[in-house]
Amino acid sequence: MITYPLILTPDDNGTFLVTCPDLPEVTSFGETEAEARAQGRAAVEEAVAARLDDLSPIPAPSEGAARLSLQLALKVLLWRALTAQGMTRADLQARLGWHRPQVDRLFDPNHATRNDQFDQAFGALGVALSVTARAA
Repeated sequence: MITYPLILTPDDNGTFLVTCPDLPEVTSFGETEAEARAQGRAAVEEAVAARLDDLSPIPAPSEGAARLSLQLALKVLLWRALTAQGMTRADLQARLGWHRPQVDRLFDPNHATRNDQFDQAFGALGVALSVTARAA
C-alpha cells in the first residue's frame, strides 16, 4: 500500500496543523489529533489525485500514516509503471487496442476503474501485481 507521512504540529489556538513533507501542497488542521489525522489523510488523497489528474510527478512516500485508497494507489502504481518505461498513454493505448478515453479513465482519480481493466493495463506493461493482506 502507498502510505505518506503526516506531521502534526500543535497550534497556539489548541488545534493541530497537519502537513506532509512528501507533498508540500498538503496543509490541513483538526481540533483533535484524531481529527487532524483524518483531515490529513483526506488532504493527501486530494493532493495525489490532483497530481494524477494533471499527469504530474507523484513522489514515492518516505513512510507514514496517510494511506491512499486502493483504487487511487493502483492508478498511481500504473502511472509510475508507465512513466518508468518511458511510455505515454498513447503507447499504452496501442498495446491494449483500446480507445483513448478508455485509457485516460485508467488514470482519472474520479473514475472507478474495474479490476480486470487494471489487470489488462499492467499486463500490457509487463508488470505483475501482487496483493497481500495483513493485520492492521
